[in-house]
Amino acid sequence: MRFAVRGALWLVVYLVVVVGPLLLMLAGDPPPARGFWHELSIALGFVGLSMLGLQFATTARFQPVDAPYGLDVVLKFHKEISFVAFAFLLAHPLILIPITPLGSAIYDPSLLTWRGVTGVIALGLLAVIIVTSMWTERFKLTYEWWRFTHGLLGIAVIVVSLVHIRLSGYYVDTAFRFGVWVVLMVVLVGMYAKVRIYQPLRQLRRPWAVESVEPAAQDAWELTLRAEGHDGIRFQPGQFAWVTLDTSPFAIREHPFSFSSSAEHPDRVSFTVKELGDFTTGLDRFEPGTRAYLDGPYGVFSYERNEAAGFVFIAGGIGIGPIMSMLRTLADRGDRRPMVLLFGAPTWADIALDDELDELSQRLDLTVTYVLEDPPDGWQSETGVLSPEVLDRHLPNWRGGTQYFVCGPDAMMDAVEASLLERGVLEDHINLERFDLT
Repeated sequence: MRFAVRGALWLVVYLVVVVGPLLLMLAGDPPPARGFWHELSIALGFVGLSMLGLQFATTARFQPVDAPYGLDVVLKFHKEISFVAFAFLLAHPLILIPITPLGSAIYDPSLLTWRGVTGVIALGLLAVIIVTSMWTERFKLTYEWWRFTHGLLGIAVIVVSLVHIRLSGYYVDTAFRFGVWVVLMVVLVGMYAKVRIYQPLRQLRRPWAVESVEPAAQDAWELTLRAEGHDGIRFQPGQFAWVTLDTSPFAIREHPFSFSSSAEHPDRVSFTVKELGDFTTGLDRFEPGTRAYLDGPYGVFSYERNEAAGFVFIAGGIGIGPIMSMLRTLADRGDRRPMVLLFGAPTWADIALDDELDELSQRLDLTVTYVLEDPPDGWQSETGVLSPEVLDRHLPNWRGGTQYFVCGPDAMMDAVEASLLERGVLEDHINLERFDLT
């Protein structure tokens, strides 16, 4: 409940920041109104600019903001609200076209003023941000280059937009009114400095080193880091961190990985990583002793957030990573609550850390069931996918107070979530890790 209340409060704060500057423009002695459509256009422009500035806040990795929702949910909101902000900002000139000289400038660009030029530039830059974010692969942008240009173009849009509203001047005709926008944008854009400057400075004081890179499964690795000169990182089992290897933390070459190690050993952490791109392919190229940095922890996918009488873990492929962190921690803490693990993968070669899972089943009250799409000869466990029928055969009878943790491909999680809901599992007992942080 406390997370729900905090989440609602942050939504209220967001709405206040969105509409607050607009209300301040109307306070005191505002200029005369110029008709409904004209004023609606101006209001949409102001609201859109506030929302645009808040985009920096939603990517600033502030844990008090992220905690009620999870950083993955906050970043998904960041993506989706960008379309709303763009729609408001685009509607601003479109509404003005038929009722102001702006319409004539379409046919005669010589009539376009600097006020109009700056507005067009800001919209154009924002469109570039959205298009390159939607089709990163089509434009063959690397993750690092996309992140760099994303932030740089975002700052450029804010600067040009401030010039635009200053040239417009109607509602920002005083130093106070324009100062409201300058201060707000400086504060919001300044949050970008938290991720790009403040966090890297902190990481420099708490370096790590690669201890080992071992095969975990077919096309998967277990990366283990040890703390260098400090006590490590305190995290909840199932959370994640951004990892930087063999370069400065100021370089935009960090990658988000879930912890797979026990939270009881903060000075020695592991990540189970699937080969999915240039960085993660051949991860064993990073030799022992390679310098590393961590930014974290983040995320809400952890059993520590909820009381539970027992646990059901459902993993697909590399989704075993954060679940392994929880199992290892539970074992180290001597937990004796009943647990079930359903682990699905295409083949046995894709099953990660099976030897340790066998050991954990002895240390815990844990029942492990493997589900393979393409099993080897003589296979005696489940075959196919994590279907409703498989769930029916293996979900425990002790469902009261049970927490369910599901991590894997999106399609698998959607299907499993639907099946659990159909079987009477409460929605707030189902925990999903949708690990898309781009």
